Amino acid sequence: MRIELFSDFVCPWCRIGQHNLFAALADWSAENGGCKPSITYRAFMLNPDTPEDGVPFELWLDSQAGDVEQAKRVTGHVTEAAAAVGLTMRFDRVKSYPNTRLAHRLLALTPSEHQTALTEALFRAYFEDGADIGRLDTLASIASSLPLDAEELIDRLGRGEGEEAVAADLQRARRIGATGVPFVIFDGKFALSGAYPKAEFAALLSRLKPGQSADS
Repeated sequence: MRIELFSDFVCPWCRIGQHNLFAALADWSAENGGCKPSITYRAFMLNPDTPEDGVPFELWLDSQAGDVEQAKRVTGHVTEAAAAVGLTMRFDRVKSYPNTRLAHRLLALTPSEHQTALTEALFRAYFEDGADIGRLDTLASIASSLPLDAEELIDRLGRGEGEEAVAADLQRARRIGATGVPFVIFDGKFALSGAYPKAEFAALLSRLKPGQSADS
């Protein structure tokens, strides 16, 4: 089974949706003799016009929610939804709403066997530690915490590598009509948009066997 996962690292629902998808995939794999799906991570930018240095998180949140009280309700709701599946969200620690293009380029350059670990580390750094994942030094620190050659990856980012892959993902998202994330495509034929619960991902996966598509 082939899976394409479009997401953005500043999207809390992407973190929740990815967590639920992986929980469902673990059960699916166990039920199918340990078969592992092929996962391709695709870049998506919720706010591509965000300045390279980012913007203050509170200002951005207020502009999206309309007022301070509504912003508190929104973050509270997301925090509760995350806690319900065992994830932590610490919006009180988030100070910047970053431009995520650099983070997406880093993921594109990361060997495929380490990409899942990197996505989870980026989500954790932003939503739990409040790290500014739009900064090169922050990304270097995150890469260094994984079995990666962080120095080489950061050097390649400095040379502009990874940009073509990110641009291609963003273009693909536009072409297929992916306007929100998480957006998950199964075997190139069946898509789900949104942070579905584990049970709903599992219901779809139950229709998929290794080598088959959802409409088989």
